[in-house]
This record gives sequence, structure tokens and C-alpha cells, in this order.
Amino acid sequence: MARKSGADAESRDSAGRFTAGNPGKPKGTRHKATRAVLALLDGEAEALTRKAVEAALGGDTAALRLCLERIAPPRKDAPVTFDLPRMERAEDAAKAAAAVLEAVAEGELTPAEGAHVMSLVETYRRTLETTEIEARLAALEDAGK
Repeated sequence: MARKSGADAESRDSAGRFTAGNPGKPKGTRHKATRAVLALLDGEAEALTRKAVEAALGGDTAALRLCLERIAPPRKDAPVTFDLPRMERAEDAAKAAAAVLEAVAEGELTPAEGAHVMSLVETYRRTLETTEIEARLAALEDAGK
């Protein structure tokens, strides 16, 4: 590895790593090659897109796949439908959790979907619990006045 001189040499250790207090490039900084490619493509987006569409329409399967992925990208997740009891109090979370486990056991939800829904149930339970505690505290404070 070629050694740099000046201020950069002072900010690195003997192995060439940045020293403490010097994080290196700022976040979001692009590589020199990336900047060069972007400069070459600047102003050509419309022409390149038209060419990709023409190739796709002409039967180029790679271009077709590229165009379709931009039009309708694959979904990262999908809505799930199953019966979940209404949660109005923190103690209702046990019923909701049981419903999630039952849906997973019966194959209505995948285990991953069940885990995500269970996480939502837990977050909502904590919200309800906090709301209930705040209401009780307010009632105690009002009773003490």
C-alpha cells in the first residue's frame, strides 16, 4: 500500500487504519468510480430508459425483467388476515397472543408473520398499560387534593 504524506499520514496508524478521533470519509460519500459513472450518465436517464423499454419490447428478457422490477417491484411483505380479538386493556393482550399462536398453529400465518404480529401486539399492550398507569396516577393525584 502506498503511503500518503502530509495530514493524511498523520491521521493513520502504522497499519494504514484511521486513528481514534478520525472516522474517515463522511457518511454518504461516494466512491470515485461511482461519481465518474454518475457524471457520464448525467442527462442520459431518459434516453437509457427508452432504450431499455425498446429492448424489453423487442424480446430482451434481461431488459424485460429490469423494466418489470421497476414497474412492480417484489413486495417485501403482504397484509395478513385472521381473527384477532379487540384489545382495549393491557390484560386483553393474552387473548390476542393466543389468537396469533393459534393462527400460526393452523397455518393461517407463517411463523415469521406471527412473530411480526406478536411484536405489534406487545407494543400495543405496553401502550395500553402506560395509558392505564397514567390514568390511575391522575386519579390518585386528584384524590389527594
